[in-house]
Amino acid sequence: MSDTIAALATGAQISAIGILRLSGPDCLAIADRLFIPSDGQVMSAHPCKTLVHGALYDAHGALLDLCLCTFSRAPRSYTGEDTVEFQCHGSPVVLREALDACFALGARQAGPGEFTKRAFLNGCMELTAAEAVADLIDAESAESVHNAAGQLSGAIGSKIDAIYLSLEDISAHYHAVLDYPDEDIEDFRLAAYQEVYHAAQQSLQRLLDTYGRGRLMNAGLPTAIVGRPNVGKSSLLNALLGYERAIVTAIPGTTRDTIEEKLRIGGLTLRLIDTAGLRDSDDLAEQLGVERSRRALESAELVLAVIDGSQEIDDEDRAILRQAEQAPHAIAIVSKTDLPQKITCLDTPLPQLTLSAQTGEGLDELARTIERLYPLPAVPAGEILTNARQAEAIRRAIGALSSARDAMSAGCTPDIVLTETECAMQALGELTGRSVREDVTNRIFERFCVGK
Repeated sequence: MSDTIAALATGAQISAIGILRLSGPDCLAIADRLFIPSDGQVMSAHPCKTLVHGALYDAHGALLDLCLCTFSRAPRSYTGEDTVEFQCHGSPVVLREALDACFALGARQAGPGEFTKRAFLNGCMELTAAEAVADLIDAESAESVHNAAGQLSGAIGSKIDAIYLSLEDISAHYHAVLDYPDEDIEDFRLAAYQEVYHAAQQSLQRLLDTYGRGRLMNAGLPTAIVGRPNVGKSSLLNALLGYERAIVTAIPGTTRDTIEEKLRIGGLTLRLIDTAGLRDSDDLAEQLGVERSRRALESAELVLAVIDGSQEIDDEDRAILRQAEQAPHAIAIVSKTDLPQKITCLDTPLPQLTLSAQTGEGLDELARTIERLYPLPAVPAGEILTNARQAEAIRRAIGALSSARDAMSAGCTPDIVLTETECAMQALGELTGRSVREDVTNRIFERFCVGK
């Protein structure tokens, strides 16, 4: 990391303010070349972390903007290196010219997440906090924001570090007794550490138990609206969204492909998928739509099975309900309650409700039912696990701790127990970055946006 990187931190669209960010050993020299403060001093002569007004020039001395500049000295900066930020007017042309000027003076284009990656590699941030930066940027709900902010402040990292250190103490005690038998060191007895292993495993399991809900919090809940043609699926989608996203006609088979939109309900983001009506058809286009609908039904976390309450239930309706019952969660919906009803109750174990997409009656109850199916874990903000990599590392740590406890119960020698203990520590180290491999680190930061 001996080079200097530069990137736009605010994107390429027109905006009120645009920020250009640099990090590395030459960033202050570049700022002194390109930016002339209004007071006539060079930028590096000003105090750190102070906004300075001045003129920004390109590499050939042509004026680009009157703007603000600030810098931070290593190691008291975001990346742990010298950093500079130009806060310009948000013209994409101004920002592009300023960035090209930085490149002309020796900086290079930063890769995705490279600023945060440097913060991690320089010890300014542990890995769970670094990953929380991307989650915070991508957050689509207040709950996601609060949880990512909690992880950024170390809610998970501090918990994992405490467990890691407790296991490290056990391992250190064992090796001290083994390596220095003549020293006055307290005898190593595995039985004395039974509670430490138990508490560590329980704490990790509680954290892992939040992953199912956390995954949906970040990725959204795949929700398929299914039913026969013309039962009101597209009308339901439009009513939930609050605008006419899907075409609705009285002609069966209008929807011939899946339509996906996002919707916030409580703390959840639903990825609503309006599907083609499930029926046999000789129309090739409709057949393809039905096949996509069946795949959406099979992969959905939540299924909204819509039955037309103004018609008698038939075998196709019953087959759809049976398919919906195989999903992780499903709700049976009797639609069109604004019309004379021919269905009063459905023969299904699924939670069921009635609604009218035309009048809005029943939509609030549908939202409440979905919230009851996916409650937020009763844990502090920041302690909901949302990351698949982190969840896998915790699973391996739990498995190793379980094996260690089994070995203790079976009366195995301490070295066997300590082997499993060190496997648990390895997994926990991957979680926080103590022992993560370079290729894994690269994959983690590839999902970040450039400039962060």
